[in-house]
Amino acid sequence: MTVILNDRRVAIPLLQNIIDETALKIISSTIDTAKNVLQICYENRIPLSSIYKKVRRLEQEGLVSVERIEVSGKGRRVTFYRSNIKSLDFDLKGEGVLLQFEQNNGFLSKY
Repeated sequence: MTVILNDRRVAIPLLQNIIDETALKIISSTIDTAKNVLQICYENRIPLSSIYKKVRRLEQEGLVSVERIEVSGKGRRVTFYRSNIKSLDFDLKGEGVLLQFEQNNGFLSKY
């Protein structure tokens, strides 16, 4: 399913969150497979604290979702995140911005 946003008050802040290098790496690495923050950290060589902050922000924006929560051997909860975006196209149209998302497995329910 495709979601189209052409309200610039929504589209521009959302695009600003996605364009961030850390956000792009998180979204890209979780398109096909849900991953926990440690996996994302090691795969992309991003500091763990940055991953935690950015994942929280992306989750608030509806760009990533919790796919599952597991309990580790040490009894800790491990959260696995998955990108809600499979692909994104954007187009500048005069005064506005047009964002077109392809949903990743039916997520992206916020928009």
